[in-house]
Amino acid sequence: TTKEAAQYVTEAGAYTGATITAHHLLYNRNAIFLGGIRPHYYCLPVLKREVHRQALVQAATSGNPRFFLGTDSAPHPAHLKEHASGCAGCYTAHAALELYAAAFEAAGALDKLEGFAAFFGADFYGLPRNSGRIQLRKEEWTPPESYPFGEAVVKPLAGGEPLAWRVAT
Repeated sequence: TTKEAAQYVTEAGAYTGATITAHHLLYNRNAIFLGGIRPHYYCLPVLKREVHRQALVQAATSGNPRFFLGTDSAPHPAHLKEHASGCAGCYTAHAALELYAAAFEAAGALDKLEGFAAFFGADFYGLPRNSGRIQLRKEEWTPPESYPFGEAVVKPLAGGEPLAWRVAT
């Protein structure tokens, strides 16, 4: 999650790869403290300074096949996030591809999203590519602020905030 790590993977041999989360592409450490402590943006590795976020965006959108999608989605119950020693991790599964699309669009690299999201990981691990297809549509929607999670709730990243992309159903 650092500029140095992205540079290392870029310069290392073919057997070195890295996954990058949507939240590390979209947010820097300021997101954790905007308007007070925002525990649902706390993850490990923790969000870093803007220079590191920019380096990760450049790596993810470069077309380098050794960088690929890794959601690291962590659905911790809200009461365990909103705690003095809260759990680390961001819940992103509700809108993973939409969040990545936002990051790639902001970088002017939507044409690189398919490889990053669908091909590079499978290729790196020598697995067959998924033959299924999805379609992302430019359509604003707002994910709910929370989802039921057993007897608790989970608060998704960007819950209650408008997103510009949506997986077509």
